Amino acid sequence: MIVGLPKEIKAEEHRFAITPAGAEILVQSGHTVLIESGAGLASGFDDDIYEFVGAKIVSSGRDIFEQAEMILRVKEPQPSEYELLREGQIYFAYLHLAASPDVATAMMERGVIGIAYETIQNPDGTLPLLTPMSEVAGRMAIQEGAKYLEMAQGGHGLLLGGVPGVDPATVLILGGGNVGINAAKVACGLGAKVYILDVNLERMRYLSDVMPRNCFIVMSKPATIRDLLPKADLVVGAVLVPGGRAPILISSDMLNIMKTGAVLIDVAIDQGGCFETSHETTHSEPVYIQDNIVHYAVSNMPGALPRTATVALTNATLPYGDRQ
Repeated sequence: MIVGLPKEIKAEEHRFAITPAGAEILVQSGHTVLIESGAGLASGFDDDIYEFVGAKIVSSGRDIFEQAEMILRVKEPQPSEYELLREGQIYFAYLHLAASPDVATAMMERGVIGIAYETIQNPDGTLPLLTPMSEVAGRMAIQEGAKYLEMAQGGHGLLLGGVPGVDPATVLILGGGNVGINAAKVACGLGAKVYILDVNLERMRYLSDVMPRNCFIVMSKPATIRDLLPKADLVVGAVLVPGGRAPILISSDMLNIMKTGAVLIDVAIDQGGCFETSHETTHSEPVYIQDNIVHYAVSNMPGALPRTATVALTNATLPYGDRQ
């Protein structure tokens, strides 16, 4: 198969879909691998390394779309690329079509075979290709939340872990999946008081067994969210409905009961967001303040950490891409 990897052109997306080690495995499996020149630079991989392992460097993304039987990528096609898609071509990437109906329509009109990383499931219901980016995004959510709690960033000036004699921040995590548990690990490690809300009792039992004593596992209900919001300094939206839109768990009216300068991190924004007041932001302009609450809603959070994310992504996606 001819596998093509054009540059990522979505704003501030620095990840790449494959490492040189991954490209070498595809070549050894008999695939022709086409890589657009310079596509891996942000992740620390230059063209020479890809050529050394047998990939072919192509000067333009248009040429790759014209030749490739399968496009292997991180993000969905952008509007300027719709015309490049062709019938029967496989597009293998994070698509998040529930939150992007225009992309879904364009792919259907062009007859593309879309395979979304985030919808591939194991027999036990786990999401193997979403997991690595969820791990990155969850840990990053606490990094970003801690930063935006600083008064200079719009927050109310609270150190996440506190210091001796001063209470730590309270972190509320909505969802106990891969994003939630990774966010909780970092927040707990910094010394915050952490609440994880979930609706799956089996998952809650597991979290109760593995999380430290400063992490409290609670059944998620609207009343519970309303009770905890006034105490929360940082809220991480980590809910996921595989292939579907994220549910709204915090309405605009509920911001009125929160502390001035509290921070909302909506990791679910690529699935529509779980806060009613969320709208997509970028790495260059990641936050806005509404009703005295700091909102962070960057849809491609791991794109800011391409060296980590590209390796983690390739480790997960390569076995599936090699099967096509």
